[in-house]
Amino acid sequence: MNSKDNRSSFSGKIGFVLSAAGASVGLGNIWRFPYLAAKYGGGIFLLIYILLALTFGYTMIVAESALGRMTRKSPVSAFQSFGTKKWLSFGGWINAIIPILIVPYYSVIGGWVIKYLLEYIRGDGAKLAEDGYFSAFISDGASTELCFVLFCMFTLVIIFAGVRNGVERVSKLMMPVLVVLSVIIAVYSVTRPGALAGVKYFLVPNPANFSWMTVVTAMGQMFYSLSIAMGILITFGSYMKKETSIEGSTKNVEIFDTAIAIMAGLMIIPAVFAFSGGDPDTLQAGPALMFITIPKVFANMGLGTFVGILFFLLVLFAAVTSSIALTESAVSTFEDELGWNRRKSTVLVGVIMIALGSLSSLGYGPLANIRIIGMQFLDFFDFLTNSVMMPVAALMTSLLVSRVIGIDRMEEEILHGEGTFRRKKIFVLMIKYLCPVFTMIILASSVANAFGWISM
Repeated sequence: MNSKDNRSSFSGKIGFVLSAAGASVGLGNIWRFPYLAAKYGGGIFLLIYILLALTFGYTMIVAESALGRMTRKSPVSAFQSFGTKKWLSFGGWINAIIPILIVPYYSVIGGWVIKYLLEYIRGDGAKLAEDGYFSAFISDGASTELCFVLFCMFTLVIIFAGVRNGVERVSKLMMPVLVVLSVIIAVYSVTRPGALAGVKYFLVPNPANFSWMTVVTAMGQMFYSLSIAMGILITFGSYMKKETSIEGSTKNVEIFDTAIAIMAGLMIIPAVFAFSGGDPDTLQAGPALMFITIPKVFANMGLGTFVGILFFLLVLFAAVTSSIALTESAVSTFEDELGWNRRKSTVLVGVIMIALGSLSSLGYGPLANIRIIGMQFLDFFDFLTNSVMMPVAALMTSLLVSRVIGIDRMEEEILHGEGTFRRKKIFVLMIKYLCPVFTMIILASSVANAFGWISM
C-alpha cells in the first residue's frame, strides 16, 4: 500500500486546478450541458445550474478534496480511515467503482469524437450531415470498436506516465488550448445571421420555461459537470500539497467549469437557432445534438470544414482530460487497495476498460438485441452511474463529513494554506442538511423517470 511519504503529488496549485478542471471540463460540459440547456429552458436552466454549482457543487468539491488530502488515500481507504462500520466501507467502494464503470462507456463516446474529427480532417464533413449517418456508424461494430480502442490506448499511455509527467503535464497543455478553441468557435457561432435569438434563449432566464424537472436535471448535470461523487476529487486531493489552498482551488475550478459550460452553450445553441430558425424540435434533439444536428449546422456554414475540425478537436481534448481523471482514480484505487505498482494497476484498468467498453461499443450493432431494463449497454451504464450511484456516493460523503469527521476537523484541514474559511456558513448548511436532501431527490426522480413513473 502506498504510504503518505511516497505518494505522488501535484507540483502545486496550478497542477491541481488544471487537473481538477480537466476532470470537470469534459463531455459533460461540451456534449451534455448544451443539449440539456436547450431542452430544459435555456436561461432558466443556466441560472439554476450556476446557483447549484456555487452551493452544492462548491461544498462537495471542498469536502472531497479535503477528505483526500487529510487521509492521503484514494476513496476506499479514505472512508475506511474513519472507522470499521459497513456503511463507511460501502461509501468508499461506491466512490471508487463509479469511475471504473464510467470510463469504458465514456471512451466509446470519445471514439465517436475521433471518428468525426478524422472525417472533417479528410474533408468528408458533408457526409456526416447526411440523414442516417450517425446511426449507421454506431451500428457498425468494427468501426466503433477501432475508434474506441484508439481512445483507450491514448488515455492509458498518459496514465502510465504518472501523476506529474502524465496527468498534470497533459492537463497543463490541453486546458489552455481548449479555452482558446472554445472562445474562437463561440465567437464564430454567435455572429451567424439569426444566432442572437439563440444567445437570448440561452442567457436570459425565462420563468415560463421553468419546471421541476429543470431543477432535477440541473442537479444531475452538476454531478457530471463538476466530477463530484466519482472518487476523482478524493484521489486528486490526496495528491494535493498541504500549502495549496483548497477553497481557492475550488473557486478556480468552479469558474473554469462554469465558463466552459457557458462557452459550450454559446458554441452550440445559437448555431442551432440560426440553422433551424429557432425550431423547438431541433432544440429537443437531446444527446444526438452534437453528432447529428451540429454536422448539419456546419454543413450550412461558410468555413464549415475548418470549424468542424476545430470543434471536434476541442471536444476530443475535453474528453481526454476527463477520461484521464476517471482512469487515474481507478488506477489509484488498485494501487492502494491491492498494493500494486502503477504499471500493473494501469494494465488491469485497461483490461476492464476494453471489456466493459466493448459492450457499450457493440451495443448499437452486433449486441443491439441485448437490453438491460429496456436500455442498451451504454445507456444502462450511464443511468446506473449518473442517476443511481453518484447520488448515493454524494450522500455517503455528506454523512461521513458531517456525522463522522465533523465540521471542526474539516475546517482545520481546509485552513491549511489559507487564513480563513470564507464560505463556511454555506458549507455547513449544505453538507449537514441540503446535500443529503438534494441527493435523495435526484435519486428518486431519476429512478422514477427511468421506469416511466414520471416524465423528464
